[in-house]
Amino acid sequence: MQLHEEHKKEAPDSVACKVITVSDTRNEETDKSGRRMIDMLEASGHQVTSYEIVTDEIILIQRAVRDGLIDDTIQAVLINGGTGLAPRDVTIEAVTPLFEKEIPGFGELFRYLSYAEDIGSAAMMSRAAAGIAEKTAVFSTPGSTGAVKLAMEKLILPELGHVVREMNKE
Repeated sequence: MQLHEEHKKEAPDSVACKVITVSDTRNEETDKSGRRMIDMLEASGHQVTSYEIVTDEIILIQRAVRDGLIDDTIQAVLINGGTGLAPRDVTIEAVTPLFEKEIPGFGELFRYLSYAEDIGSAAMMSRAAAGIAEKTAVFSTPGSTGAVKLAMEKLILPELGHVVREMNKE
């Protein structure tokens, strides 16, 4: 058995998460991407202990993330939306300064998978990012339901427990 497989076996089966949707237009009824993220987490045995929708404002995004970081029960914050190139898309500018450690492979792999799944060269415009802040995993994905599904299925869910295990090692 390879080392990463051993680590995954020692990883928690269930992670307490906060889900944040960044959007100027969505509400709880229309937030399909946030709902998809929550449903996929719960279907995989994780708990969503907090859910919030915030507008594309750096201060509001940071406040929502920080609320998750200071809550000792939350182990991961998952954000969708606000990652594009439009002037109002400021999630990455809000979140990356909070990282103590960046997980650059998350964005790289997300863009690669997006490219391979018929998005083509437009995948380079995705600014998906992940990192560790205050012993909490933070993942930021684009806001489309397809992007959320891709990131959750291929990257986040397979490694969420493993990331939490590694960041809590002494």
